Amino acid sequence: MSTFTVPIGLAASESGPFEEMDALVDTGAFYGWIPRPTLERLGITPTGVRKFTLATGEDVDEQIGYAWIRLQDQAGPTIVVFAPAGSEPLLGAYTLEGFALAADPVNERLVPMPKLRASRLTRFTS
Repeated sequence: MSTFTVPIGLAASESGPFEEMDALVDTGAFYGWIPRPTLERLGITPTGVRKFTLATGEDVDEQIGYAWIRLQDQAGPTIVVFAPAGSEPLLGAYTLEGFALAADPVNERLVPMPKLRASRLTRFTS
């Protein structure tokens, strides 16, 4: 499977300022992983801790927080992991699905999802 990067912008709030960077698209990761120093510089603060299993099989506890992300022509809130300093920024499935985007690894780009899954509820009348 190929990997590729896409340009993103990150900020602590909707009004920015956004810091531009390239992020590796990793649909096998749930959240995006951004180096801690970048998140701290932007004023993004941890809001909790989650347990993750790394590709090596190792379980780790990492802090998470909320950030605003700009991706293609959209901007919105997402959850990010405070990754160790020196880590490559990574864009995970949570953000991609939130923006209704899918990875096209052949052409190394993000594409709109053609359909979104939904559950139709039946309404009962009395």
